[in-house]
Amino acid sequence: MRVQPVTPAAVVDHVVALVTTRPAGERLRVAVDGAPPAAPGELADALVEPLRRAGRPVVRVSAEDFLRPASVRLEHGRHDPDAFLDEWLDSSALAREVVDPLGPDGSGRYLPSLWDPVRDRATRAPAVDAPAGAVLVLDGSLLLGRWLDLDLTVHLALREPTLQRRTPPEDRWTLPAFARYAEEVRPEAVADVVVRADDPRRPALVLPG
Repeated sequence: MRVQPVTPAAVVDHVVALVTTRPAGERLRVAVDGAPPAAPGELADALVEPLRRAGRPVVRVSAEDFLRPASVRLEHGRHDPDAFLDEWLDSSALAREVVDPLGPDGSGRYLPSLWDPVRDRATRAPAVDAPAGAVLVLDGSLLLGRWLDLDLTVHLALREPTLQRRTPPEDRWTLPAFARYAEEVRPEAVADVVVRADDPRRPALVLPG
């Protein structure tokens, strides 16, 4: 493998180019995965307009809107890293309501959000019909290795010292979850696109060869 320093705009261009190599009429499911300090939501947001300019309608969804209720997430306390990795995301609901319907054989009718983790109640968002050939752009943390049927995965990688330094003190209890994720899922090995994001101003693409 080789590491190629690029600009943030070049990362967006790289992902958009991979998407636009697929037939325009086909729905495509893209996930941007990374720890919060890597800002996967920012990259996901940055993909929307370039994809639309390329003629691809976009469905933008955040995994944070598919967390389980607090009674389940916090069953073992508010600071349990194993629960954070294994129990917080309702991956079954995310697959059922978003990923599978937006697949090639899906209905195209998806739920943009399910649960408000701040108010701890259902969002009651109505189901939406995706346009033909829509590209799902999903962001979140700890997304890989959950049997979600995704077509293109992007992982924003941080070295452990960077993750520790950029994680706020109130969230440091999550660090063992990310260590387990790195060891058990090996996101840098399984993602289709790996971006070294230690310096957000100077990312680098990890390329084969």
